[in-house]
Amino acid sequence: MGLPQGYTFRKLQVSDYSNNYIETLKVLTTVGEVSQARFEELFAHWDSLPQLYQPHVITNEQGVVVATGMLLVEKKMIHECGLVGHIEDIAIATSEQGKKLGYTMITNLTQIAEAAGCYKVILDCSTHNIGFYEKCGYTNGGTQMVKRA
Repeated sequence: MGLPQGYTFRKLQVSDYSNNYIETLKVLTTVGEVSQARFEELFAHWDSLPQLYQPHVITNEQGVVVATGMLLVEKKMIHECGLVGHIEDIAIATSEQGKKLGYTMITNLTQIAEAAGCYKVILDCSTHNIGFYEKCGYTNGGTQMVKRA
């Protein structure tokens, strides 16, 4: 499944702060107030560890960020020091939903993880999103537990 004409899947750029990145993430969860300086500091951290942090976006014809996703690649001791991909922070702008952007984001991040040598790719989701992730080739692999501070 490809992107609609004029849409682009690419790595996050520092200029995306003013390109709707934060607003798109707000569709997913509480983001809070993030100044450009804080964004640039976090971006620099991510950029300093490219094997670990791989933030991606989809932009529309005007170059505006309309979808977000993060791939984290964790080095494990188990599986002969294998790699595990973690997909996080999938958000699609409300006005862009229904265009298969989420599917494209998930499948592209999964392909990047597999190309990096990850022996598995995991993600957490709400119960109501299980069907969507099954369409992306994922299966229910267990139960997530959480303790919030």
